[in-house]
Amino acid sequence: MLPVEVPPLHLDPSVLLLLQLLVPPTSAFFPNFWSLLAAPRSITHQDLTEEAALNVTLQLFLEQPPPGRPPLHLEDFLGRTLLADDLFAAYFGSGFPSRRFRAALGEVSRANAAQDFLPTSKNDPDLHFDAERLDQGRTRLVTALRETLVASRALDHTLSRQRLGAALHTLQDFYSHSNWVELGKEQPHPHLLWPRQELQSLAQASDPTCSNCEQLSCLGNLLDFRLLTSGYFGTHPPKPPGKCSHGGHFDRSSAQPPRGGINKDSTSPGFSPHHELHLQAAKLALLASIQAFSLLRSRLGDRDFSRLLDITPASSLSFVLDTTGSMGEEINAAKIQARHIVEQRRGSPMEPMHYVLVPFHDPGFGPVFTTSDPDSFWQELNEIHALGGGDEPEMCLSAVELALLHTPPLSDIFVFTDASPKDALLTNRVESLTQERRCRVTFLVTEDPSRVNIRARREVLSPLRFQPYESIALASGGEVIFTKDQHIQDVAAIVGESMADLVTLPLEPPVVVPGRLLIFSVDELLQRITVRIHGEISSFWIRNPAGVSQDQEEGEGPLGHTRRFGQFWIVTMNDPPQTGTWEIQVTAEGTPRVRVQAHTSLDFLFYFGISVEDVPHPGLYPLTQPVAGLQTQLLVEVTGTGNSGNHGPHFSHVILRGVPAGDELGRVPLEPTGPRERGFLAASLPPTLLSTPGPFSLELIGQDRAGQGLHRAALQPCTVAPVLLELSGPPHFLTPGSKAPLSLHIASFSGPQDLYLRTSVNPNFPLTSNLSRVHLGQNESAWGRLWLEVPDSAAPDSVVMVTVSAAGREASSMPPTHAFLRLLVLAPAPQDQFAASTRSSSPVSTTASSPTFSPSTLVTPSRAGGRMTDSPWWGTVGGVLLLFGLASW
Repeated sequence: MLPVEVPPLHLDPSVLLLLQLLVPPTSAFFPNFWSLLAAPRSITHQDLTEEAALNVTLQLFLEQPPPGRPPLHLEDFLGRTLLADDLFAAYFGSGFPSRRFRAALGEVSRANAAQDFLPTSKNDPDLHFDAERLDQGRTRLVTALRETLVASRALDHTLSRQRLGAALHTLQDFYSHSNWVELGKEQPHPHLLWPRQELQSLAQASDPTCSNCEQLSCLGNLLDFRLLTSGYFGTHPPKPPGKCSHGGHFDRSSAQPPRGGINKDSTSPGFSPHHELHLQAAKLALLASIQAFSLLRSRLGDRDFSRLLDITPASSLSFVLDTTGSMGEEINAAKIQARHIVEQRRGSPMEPMHYVLVPFHDPGFGPVFTTSDPDSFWQELNEIHALGGGDEPEMCLSAVELALLHTPPLSDIFVFTDASPKDALLTNRVESLTQERRCRVTFLVTEDPSRVNIRARREVLSPLRFQPYESIALASGGEVIFTKDQHIQDVAAIVGESMADLVTLPLEPPVVVPGRLLIFSVDELLQRITVRIHGEISSFWIRNPAGVSQDQEEGEGPLGHTRRFGQFWIVTMNDPPQTGTWEIQVTAEGTPRVRVQAHTSLDFLFYFGISVEDVPHPGLYPLTQPVAGLQTQLLVEVTGTGNSGNHGPHFSHVILRGVPAGDELGRVPLEPTGPRERGFLAASLPPTLLSTPGPFSLELIGQDRAGQGLHRAALQPCTVAPVLLELSGPPHFLTPGSKAPLSLHIASFSGPQDLYLRTSVNPNFPLTSNLSRVHLGQNESAWGRLWLEVPDSAAPDSVVMVTVSAAGREASSMPPTHAFLRLLVLAPAPQDQFAASTRSSSPVSTTASSPTFSPSTLVTPSRAGGRMTDSPWWGTVGGVLLLFGLASW
C-alpha cells in the first residue's frame, strides 16, 4: 500500500489536521467482523465505529494531558495501528487496564450492527437512508444523537451507547447507500447533522436515476450525476419506475427494471453492485463518524464524554445501605470506606467517575442518588443515619435492582445489611440483571447474636434466609461475607481493594472439597495477589511452587502478610510472586469460601452471537446469553496485550465449567480473528455442549511469550437460557401521553416448552400484552405485542425499563429467562433542537473542560486521495483530528 499525498485545507494556518487513513485495497460496510466470512478483507460498521472513537479519544488525550504525567506527543502514534491498550498505557501509565473502555466501545459497535438484524429497524428505509428517504433519514439520525445526549445526561450510559450505535449506523449507511460518492464528493455531507440546512439537489419522484445493468458490477448505471439519490430495497416501499435499487443477491427490487443497484456495502459484487467505490465511501463514513463523536464531545464536555465511553480505568462506586436502627456500625463503616476512596483517589486515574447510593429498610427503598461529583456523594452519604427499629426481613433486593439500573456496566456494587430479604421473589430477575449489566454484587452481612434485642423479628426465620444473597453473588461473580460489628470496618476495606479491577484466579476445584488441595496458577503478568478465606476455619496453609508454606498465623510470613477479622482472613502475597502452581489446604466446618485475586492488565471480555448468513447484511447477531439447543458463537476480546503482535500472549482454548460444582462441560478451541494485536478470538459452541439450561463459567487458557501457562476466568458466570426471548421497542423515543407498541419474540430450540410470561415496568407505567402463556415445540417461535402507556405526568428526559420474564409452570421446571428493554421519554422538540443547541455553545475552547473540533490542514499517507473543503461543521478553532488504524487486515 503506497501513500498518497492529499492537498491541505486552507483554513486557520495555526491549526494542524493530520489524517492517517490506512485502508486495505477493498473494504465493506457489513455489520461486524463476522461479515468477513461473506466479504473477506472488509471493514465493517464495527471497524468504522471503533476507529472513530479511538481517534477522538486520542485527540482528547492530546489536548488534556494527565495530571502529574508528561503530555502525549502526536509523533509517537504516527505510522502504527491505534489500539486502546496503547492509548491507555501512554496516557494513564503502564498497568492501567482499558477493559472498561473496550467494553463500552463494544456496546456501541454491537448496537450499530444490531440495526441490520432487529425486526424494528432492519427493514426501515429511514434508518438506512434507503428509498430516497434522505430528509427522513437525516431526521432519524439527528433524533438518535439527541437521544444519545439526553440518555447520557440522565446517566444511563448503556441506553446512550445503544442510541449512539444506531445513529452511527444510519450515518455510515448514507455514504454506502446513496450516490454521494458517485457525485465526486471528497468530504462528508456538510448538512447531515444540521437540520436547518436543506438537503440540496435531491432527486424527485419523477426523476429517473438508474439504467438497466445486467452485470454484477454496475458502476455506470446512474443516469444523472447532479442529483442526490439512494437505492430502494425489497418491496417496502415499492421501487417506482426508473429508480435505483440497493442491489445484491437478496434485494428483490433489483430484479425489476432498472435492474442492478448502487450500494457499496461490501467487497463482493454479488452483494454490492458499486463495490469498486467502497474505498471512497469508507473514507467518508469514517470522517463523518469522527465528526459525530467530536460533536458529542463538544456538547457533553470532556468529563461526561469520558463517562459515555468509559475512558477511564476506574470503576464506579455503588453502595446499597440498610438504614434500620441496628445498622449504625455498618453505615459508619461504609462512610469510612467511601471517604477513604474519595480522598485517596481524587485526581488519580482510579478516581471513580460515577457514584450511586441506594438506601433501603422496610417497607421502603430508595430513592437512588447518582452523581459524578465525589463531594456531593460524600455529603449525601454523610446524611444517612440508622433510623428507628425495624424488623427482619427488609426490602434489600428491590434496592439492589434499583442500584443495578443506575450503575454502569462492569462495576462493583456493595450491599451493607444485617437482615435477610423480604423481596426474595426478585432473586431470579436480579440475577439476570447482574449478568445483563455485567456487575458484581458483594454482600457484607453482619449477624451478631449480641444484637438480638435490637432488631425485632416477627417470626422464627429460616437459616436459609440468606440464600437469595448467595444466589445473586454467585450469578454476578461477587461474594457474601458474614462478619460481626467489631470487624465490619476492617472487612469493609475490601470495598476499595475490589474496585481496582482485580481479576479472580480460577481454582481447581472451584469450591473447597474435604481432603483435596485447591490449586491456582501464577504467571509473570500477575502482581499483588491476595487470598481471602472466610468461614468456620480450623486451619489453612498456602504453598508456593518452591514448596515454601505459610499458615493461618497472623502477621508477616515467608509468603506475605496475614490479617484476621473474626472468621475472615486476608493473605497479601509478597511481590513479585513466584510463577507456577500454588496450593491451598483448608480445614473447616461447613463450606468455607476461598477467593484468590490479583492485579493484572491482561484480562478478557466476551459476548455471544448467532451467525446470520442468508441475509442482505451477513454478520453476527449479538446475544446476551447462549440459548439451549442453538448453535452459538463465543467472541473473546483479550485486553492488556498492547501492540505486541505475534510476540504477545497466545490463548488457545476456553474451558466451560458448570456452576457451582465446577464440573468440566467441555473445551473449545479458539481461532484468532482479525489482526493479532487487537486480541479478537472466536469459538463455536455446539448445541450439545449447551444442551442443558443453567449457569457455567468461562476460563481462558493460553501461554505467555516465554511459553508459560496463562489462566484467566471470566468476571462472572454465564447462563444457558432455555429459550430465546427478545424484546424490542419502537425505533424512536417515547413522549408523555403516548402509547408505544413493543414486540416480543420467543423461540425454543431444545424441546417442548410450556411458558408463562410476566411483565414489569420501572417506573410503574401501565403495560398490557396479548401473550401471557405459550406452548412451543422444538424449533418453534411465537410473537407477541405489548402496549406501554406513558402517562402525561411522565418526567421528560427519563428512562423506562421494561422487563419480560418467561418461566415454566412449576418453579423447578426451568430457570426463568428475562429480556430487558430501555426506552427514553422525551418531550416533543423541534427537529433541529440537537443542532441548534450545539451551535448555541461557544465554538472556541477556552478551558480544559470544553473541547472543540476543527481541522485546518490535511495530510495522509493513505490511498484515499482528494481535496477536502470547508463546511459548516468544521469551524476555524483549534483542535487535532487524527484518523488512525484501518490498517491492511
